[in-house]
Amino acid sequence: MPDPFARALRDHHRDERDAPLHVHGGGECREHPIEAFYFGDPADDDALPWIESWVDGPLLDVGAGVGRDACYFQERFETVAVEVSDALVETMRDRGVEDARRGDLFALRETFPPGRFRSVLIRGTQLGLAGSTDRLRGTLADVDTVTTPDATAVVDGYDPAHPGTADLIGYRDDPRDGLARRTIRFEYAGERGDPFEFLLFGPDRLRAAAADAGWSVAAVDRPSTADTGYYRAALRTRAAQSASPQ
Repeated sequence: MPDPFARALRDHHRDERDAPLHVHGGGECREHPIEAFYFGDPADDDALPWIESWVDGPLLDVGAGVGRDACYFQERFETVAVEVSDALVETMRDRGVEDARRGDLFALRETFPPGRFRSVLIRGTQLGLAGSTDRLRGTLADVDTVTTPDATAVVDGYDPAHPGTADLIGYRDDPRDGLARRTIRFEYAGERGDPFEFLLFGPDRLRAAAADAGWSVAAVDRPSTADTGYYRAALRTRAAQSASPQ
């Protein structure tokens, strides 16, 4: 299956990229900012201090890209970074990620034993790839299975209630309150990949799904610089609800 996204990131890492990575959606086409999103200095990432206040090791970094966050966190505690793409796993290893392996957000039970991790990081709005509220609950339940009873998780998403979210490429309305959809497709060097179908949900919808899966939403962070409805959320298992962030 073509994977122009992974190819573009691998080529960028190797200084072999001679074409932009484009993202298509809703009749629009934009260049995807590879350097800013995946290869920037972690010290310049304002999100990391907030994320670090909520996570501990062993940490599972799901959909770790080229390992920017994993490289940062592995200096602090055990970090396992997973990606569905062999090309991205190879790139993470080249970049110094100590434990990079193939893995899928939607197959965690098959990949890791129960209680393996203290925290899980699901960054890049990947939780929206669940595609439905039922699968969202099921995915959060799977995350609960592979974490300790006092675990935490950090996830992110786009809130359809924010007017800026409708400006996302590939955005589509959903008739249900608090939900929207987004369909995008990547293209690189003449190769176009399969579409990515996202369910967009705000914090209230996340709270409902999390509660059904054994989690509570402990905090929501909305970056002041975001002109969309982007937000981050920290989750705790029910057993950890009385604990304070690290």
